[in-house]
Amino acid sequence: MKIWKLSAVLFMGLLLTSIGYGAPQEASKKKRIAVVSSYHREYLWTQETNEGLCEALLTFGYFDNKEQITAYTKNDTVETSKIILKKLWLDSKRKKSKKEKARMTRQVSKEIRTFRPDLIFLGDDNAARYVGSEFLDAATPIVFWGINNTPVKYGIVHSIDRPGHNVTGVYQTGYYIESLNLLKAVVPGVKTFAILADGSTSGRSHKKKVEYLARAKRLPLRLVETVSTDDFDDWKQKALELQTKVDAFFLAQYSGLKDRTGAYVSAEDVANWYVRNIKIPEAAVQGQFVKQGMLCSADDSGYNQGYEAVVIAHDILTKGAKPATYPPRTPKRGALMVNRHRAKSLGITLTEKMGIERYVE
Repeated sequence: MKIWKLSAVLFMGLLLTSIGYGAPQEASKKKRIAVVSSYHREYLWTQETNEGLCEALLTFGYFDNKEQITAYTKNDTVETSKIILKKLWLDSKRKKSKKEKARMTRQVSKEIRTFRPDLIFLGDDNAARYVGSEFLDAATPIVFWGINNTPVKYGIVHSIDRPGHNVTGVYQTGYYIESLNLLKAVVPGVKTFAILADGSTSGRSHKKKVEYLARAKRLPLRLVETVSTDDFDDWKQKALELQTKVDAFFLAQYSGLKDRTGAYVSAEDVANWYVRNIKIPEAAVQGQFVKQGMLCSADDSGYNQGYEAVVIAHDILTKGAKPATYPPRTPKRGALMVNRHRAKSLGITLTEKMGIERYVE
C-alpha cells in the first residue's frame, strides 16, 4: 500500500511538472531578436526607423521602460523581462563595394547564427537583399522594413499577396506624386523639374519610379532631365546648370555621393552645399531631407516603417502568424512637411491653404 501511495505521489508530481507547475513554462522563455540595419548609426533615416521600432516594442510590452530604449539605442543590445535584443550594422552607405558588402554580409550573418534569434528584423534594402538571402527558408521568421517599391525584386517573397517563404514585412511605395503635389501647392508657378539622385540602391529605385510615373503622365510637373551619379563634383555641377533650365528639383537620394578622393560626403554636408547654392524650390522623397534643409516632402515615414514592422512581428511571436501567408504591406503616409527656413530663403509665403501638416524650423 505504501509503495502504491508513493508511486501515486510521484506520478502526480510528474504530471504537474509536465503541465507547467513546479517548472518554468516554455512560454515564459525570453525571445531573442536580432535587428540588422543596412546603414549606420548617424544616418537620419536609421534613427527614425529605430524610434518607431522602439516605440512599438514599448507599446507591446517587449520593453519594460524608456530607459531600456536608451540603453539599446546606445549599446546595440538590451535584455528586458521578455526579450534579448541585439542590433547589427551592415554599414552599406559607407561600405559600398561588392567586396565590402560581401565581407559585412558574412560578418553579420555569422553573428546572427551565433546569437540564435527567434526572429530577425531586416532594416532597408541591403539588409533584406544580402542578409535576407542567407536566411531564406530557415526556421527563423524574418520581418523587413524600408524596402523601396517592392520586396519581390530580391526574391525573398514570391508575391505581395502570398510571400511563400519565412519572410514578410513593410515596404515603401513612395509618395512621389504627393510630394510633387505639395510642391505645386507651395509654389503654384512650377511646371518643370529634374531629378537629382546618387547611384545608391535607394537612389536608383526612387529615380526609376519617378521616371515611370512621368512616362505615365501621372505627375503634376513635367520631367525634363535626370541626374544620377556618385561623383559629388559632377552632381554639384549638373545641379547648378539645371537650376537655370527647370523650375524645381526632386531630391531622390544624395547620401551615396563621393568626393575626389573617393571618400563619402555626409548627407548633411551635401544638404548644406545645396541650400547655399540652389535657388529654386525642391521636393524630396522623405521627411529626413526636409529636416536637412530641403523645402518639402510627403514623408514616407521611417518611424511608421519601424513601428509597423513590430506590429507584424508581434503577430508572429504571439498569435502564430506565418510569414509565408502574411502579405507585406505599406504603412500610412507620414506628414506633408515643409521647412520654414528654406521657404523663407526662397521668398515663399506659407499659408494654411497649402495643406501643410508639419513645419520644420
